[in-house]
Amino acid sequence: MEQAVQAASEIFTRSQYADKVVERYLKSQKKWGARDRRFFAESVYDLVRWWRYLGAMAGVDPLSSPLTLPMVWKLWGAWCYNTYQELPAWDEFRDFDKDAFAERKRNIHSVAVLESVPDWLYDHGKKEFGPEWDEILHSLNQPAEVFLRANTLRIQREDLMQKLKLEGVETAAVPELPSALRLLERKNIASTESFKQGLFEVQDAASQRVAPLLQVAPGMRVIDACAGGGGKSLHLAALMKNKGHILSMDVHEWKLKDLQRRAQRNHVSIIETRVIESPEVIRSLANSADRVLLDVPCSALGVLRRNPDTKWKLTLPDLEKIKTLQAEILAEYSKMVKPGGLLVYATCSLLPEENERQVQAFLARQAKSGWRLKEEIHFFPHRQGFDGFYGALLERSASGAL
Repeated sequence: MEQAVQAASEIFTRSQYADKVVERYLKSQKKWGARDRRFFAESVYDLVRWWRYLGAMAGVDPLSSPLTLPMVWKLWGAWCYNTYQELPAWDEFRDFDKDAFAERKRNIHSVAVLESVPDWLYDHGKKEFGPEWDEILHSLNQPAEVFLRANTLRIQREDLMQKLKLEGVETAAVPELPSALRLLERKNIASTESFKQGLFEVQDAASQRVAPLLQVAPGMRVIDACAGGGGKSLHLAALMKNKGHILSMDVHEWKLKDLQRRAQRNHVSIIETRVIESPEVIRSLANSADRVLLDVPCSALGVLRRNPDTKWKLTLPDLEKIKTLQAEILAEYSKMVKPGGLLVYATCSLLPEENERQVQAFLARQAKSGWRLKEEIHFFPHRQGFDGFYGALLERSASGAL
C-alpha cells in the first residue's frame, strides 16, 4: 500500500509522531473500509516498530543512511515477506529477491537488531536490568491491548459491559481494577454512543492504578500538575464523586483545551485548568493542596507498544535532560502540598533512574522537611501485560517545613 510507505517515510524524515501521521491519513481516506483502515494502521506501526530489523532483512541500514523512498519500499518488502512469506506482484517489488530476504533474516543474531532498538538503548537497558532486558524488549514489541475505564459518575462497570455489548463491542472485566474493561476485539469505540455520552475513557490498566494511589476523597483540593490531556484528572474527579476542586495544569494550553472538552463529555464540573506560564504559577500555590499528582515528562519507554517511534527519537543526551527536568519538577512542585498532604510521583518509564532513584534522591535532599515514602507500584509489560508504569506515594509531615 503506497500510503503506508509514504506515512512511514514522513514519520522518519520529518520526525513526526506515528499516531498523528496515522490519524491524519485515516481521516483523509474517507472511502476506506474497516479492513483497509486496520491494515493501514497495523502495517505502519509494524514498519516503525521493526524498522531496524526490517532494514537488516532488506540489506540496508535505515538508522545511519539517508532515508529515501526506494529504501522505505525495501523495508516494506521485507515486512511483506516477514509477515506473509511472499511478495505482492507489484512493480515496486520487481527487483526484490525474497531468497535474499530469507538469507539475511537467518543471519541476524544481534538481540538489538532482532528486537529492533538502537544500540545505545539496548546497552543502557542491559546495564539496568541484566538478562531480563531481553524479555522486557520482546514484550514491548507486542501490540498493546486496549483498556477502558468506566466513568463511575455516569455508569458502573458491569452496566457498561452490557451497554457496549448491545453496541457490538465485547469486553471483559479486569479483576484487580474495579473500573477497568479489556477490549476483546479492536473496534472504533469512539463512534459508540457510550463514548459520546461520556460513559468511558480509553486508559491503560496500569495508568488506572495511579489516581487511586493518591487516596483522594470528595471535597479535597487536588492539583494534577502535569495533566496533559487529562485522563488521570478525569479519573480523580470520578473517585472524588465530582465534589471538591481539581486544578489541572500543564505547560501546553492545547492539551488543557482537550481536557476541557473531555471533562464536558464526562459530565465533570470540578476541574479548573491553568497553563503553567512561569515558575510563579507554581510558587503561588505553595501549601495549598491536599493532594498533588506529578505524572512527569519521561522517556516513555514503558509505552513503546503504543508509541514505537519513541525509541528512534530518544537519545542518551535526551534522557539526561529528562532526568534533570524530573528532579526540578519534584523539588519545586512538591511545595504545593499542604503539611500532612500526599503526593504521587509517576512516570510511564521502566528505568530506575527515572523512577525509584529520582524518589530516593528527592527524599535525601528533603531529609529535614519530613517527607517519607509510603508506597511504590511498578508495572512491566512482560509481567502484568500492562504498559510499563511507576508510581510513588509520598507523604509530607504535618510539621515538616519545605
